[in-house]
Amino acid sequence: MSAPSQARPVRVARRDADAVGRRTAWNALFIAPYMLAFLVLLVVPLGLGMWLSFQDYDMLAGYGGPVGWENYERLLGDRIFLGSVRNTIWFVIISVPAFVGLGLFLALLLNDDSRKSSFFRSIFFGSSVLSVTIVTLVWRLVYMPDRGLLQNIAGMFGLTAPNFMTTEALALPGIAIVTVWWIIGLPMMLFLAALQQIPKEVYEAAALDNASRWRVLVSITLPAIRRTIVLVAVIEVILQFQLFGQANLITNGGPNNASRPIVMFIYEAGFRDWMLGYAAAASQILFVLMLGAAMLQMWIGRQKDGG
Repeated sequence: MSAPSQARPVRVARRDADAVGRRTAWNALFIAPYMLAFLVLLVVPLGLGMWLSFQDYDMLAGYGGPVGWENYERLLGDRIFLGSVRNTIWFVIISVPAFVGLGLFLALLLNDDSRKSSFFRSIFFGSSVLSVTIVTLVWRLVYMPDRGLLQNIAGMFGLTAPNFMTTEALALPGIAIVTVWWIIGLPMMLFLAALQQIPKEVYEAAALDNASRWRVLVSITLPAIRRTIVLVAVIEVILQFQLFGQANLITNGGPNNASRPIVMFIYEAGFRDWMLGYAAAASQILFVLMLGAAMLQMWIGRQKDGG
């Protein structure tokens, strides 16, 4: 009797394991479309881009064979490329803190259920749905040196408006202003979602203790949404490293390449000069910069979160 009694739990365990395996196989079918799209649209292009960066591939002259690290060595000696790297990093430095700070400020102001707050939420988020062409067209009319809106307003006070389109030092800050105005709605909404998850009882307890608004912000609100702050920073770093449309349509990379970003350099190298291997090498450097910046933001967030 002992042998059958020992075999029965084994059969039950095998039957349960088979059932779990069948459920796992069926569940895998639900994620198969996503995994297929992930492989085809992300993993395969990434691998092909890495391979292409080590090749001499010209769309006019054809495939010239592998060249090793030659494309990367040329990039490190290319003054225009190095300038585009500096421009992109500087743009990220000046735009990402603005997205985080201004987005959080707007979220704090509009974190209630009033109709006024709902109206302004729609206003700030509404600009995010506009295309880059419409946004840049509007802001070119604002930035026009002689007859632009900014100059007309400054002229009313006897002043001269800064020329963001033709001044080297102001080109990237001007594009940053346009970009923040355009998509400030996304970080604002992320912060609003995080603020609304904080229990109201915590604020009620702080009010009973007569805590000041600054103390509530520093001791309750910011610690509670710390992960969202890191999330917004990482998202914006990744997005702003891909600057292209605004710089292309407002300043065309000028003046004197002062606002030419890396993506614009990649576009011109690949689709204007037809040097696909060279452009692929530049795109890999951009990928490394984006990955490094995102990982740095996440590491800083973990350090502030206590490891």
